[in-house]
Amino acid sequence: MTTQGFLQKIRSGAVAEAGSDMHMMMHKLSQRAIRITAELNGEYHEPEKLREIFSRLIGKDVDGGFGLFPPFYTDCGLNITIGKNVFINSGCHFQDWGGINVGDGALIGHNVTIATINHGIPVSSRHDNIPTAVTIGKNVWIGSNAVILPGVTVGGGSIIGAGAVVTKDVPENSIAVGVPARVTGSTEQKTAE
Repeated sequence: MTTQGFLQKIRSGAVAEAGSDMHMMMHKLSQRAIRITAELNGEYHEPEKLREIFSRLIGKDVDGGFGLFPPFYTDCGLNITIGKNVFINSGCHFQDWGGINVGDGALIGHNVTIATINHGIPVSSRHDNIPTAVTIGKNVWIGSNAVILPGVTVGGGSIIGAGAVVTKDVPENSIAVGVPARVTGSTEQKTAE
């Protein structure tokens, strides 16, 4: 199985059954990600060099407005897409097998986890990997220690409170907090009548 063939299959939502060719390719690509993140996290890099290493990790260029405070962790990297002027703070974990799409202007706080893999519930399929993409809209702010679970879309302009566990979609311009996260307000400015 080629890397491109694997990426096409997993992006389509194909289950990587334990022991299958897809599962073996996941292990191979994980080693690539470990190698590149070790380089990224192992010493100080000027911002331009950091963007170059991160671009290599995700297999596509990030813009000059991209900012990252290492360390950063991922188990693939090649299924991450980053918009313009995105900032990712230190300690973030992106489990991107199912795909992580981050919109322009997003701010991602310390120690945020974005997960895109689930496992089967029966013991017989517990080691299978079930991918589902996560989408973070434009100008979203995700607070420190938040967790975004597989299949979630966070609508543009929204705020996810620190420590929230987001289990379902968040509408645009919403504030979501808690465990599990629930919408508690709006980010839209209200004007006096």
